[in-house]
Amino acid sequence: MKLVIAIPHRFALWDAPAWFAERLRSEFPGLEVVQLSDYKNLDREIVDAEIAFCRELKPGQVLAAKKLKWIYSPAAAVHALMIPEIIHSDIQIVNATPVHGPVVAEHALAMILAIGRRIDLGVKAQTQHRWMQEEIWVSKPGPRDIAGSTLLVVGLGQIGGPLVRHAKALGMRVLAVREHPERGAEGADAVYATGDLIRVLPEADFVMLCAPVTPATQRAFGREQFAAMKSDAYICNVGRGALIDEPALIDALREHRIGGAALDVTTEEPLPAESPLWDLDNCMITPHTAGISPKLWERQYIYFTDNLRRYLAGQPLLGLVNKARGY
Repeated sequence: MKLVIAIPHRFALWDAPAWFAERLRSEFPGLEVVQLSDYKNLDREIVDAEIAFCRELKPGQVLAAKKLKWIYSPAAAVHALMIPEIIHSDIQIVNATPVHGPVVAEHALAMILAIGRRIDLGVKAQTQHRWMQEEIWVSKPGPRDIAGSTLLVVGLGQIGGPLVRHAKALGMRVLAVREHPERGAEGADAVYATGDLIRVLPEADFVMLCAPVTPATQRAFGREQFAAMKSDAYICNVGRGALIDEPALIDALREHRIGGAALDVTTEEPLPAESPLWDLDNCMITPHTAGISPKLWERQYIYFTDNLRRYLAGQPLLGLVNKARGY
């Protein structure tokens, strides 16, 4: 049985360390493990692979991979794998949302605290060597109490669920929107259907996007949604940049129709130097660092090998992606 690991990335942390393949070979001696440092040989290596550890595959590669049965994505988002050749096949997909979810939820909470207490302005003041106590106090929106404020979590998966618990521990009122509200949300004060988003938005002080990217959610947060928000409310995104209509967001921020934004993801990454988002005082940007953790690859190994044992034993895999829904 052959496993191909093909996830080279410009950011070294997103690429599997050398020990990953070595440890797999040691623990699973019957498994042929091929770890690629680039994509040059993927066309050749994928042909007889049964398992692919990758973020995306081209249509031709999928058609050539006659033995391919399982794709493991080390990312939480799998929209790059949602191509007809995979969707209409028997290939199973597992994503790594449980690996990333807890630490991304912590980052989401940090974003709320930073913008809610206007720590973002304090950091900017430090770079200017300025004591901006008065300016921060009179800023609009200014620092606010986190306890008692309302957070609206959009998407209740492995990120949204932990975030609900964290926010409740801080004394926040937490509302949630999900595709299947009948599933509830442990700890949330109320759960609504996706179609109720516009009706619920006016109640939120912070809106956190944690939803997956699907045809239904692409650019789903735009002018209508910004218009429904409070004038001092914040939009935060730890999902994917594609969830937001970025030109509409830039207009809303420039015209101060919402309080501000905190973004860990953007439509184009890296965010181009000429993007207006960089210079907006009411926009805080972290460069897709929500998932960064020194424990990342150890967690990936544990989750992947747990599933690998299940696969070898013919048992159901954990975290299977519903290809019809796209997540």
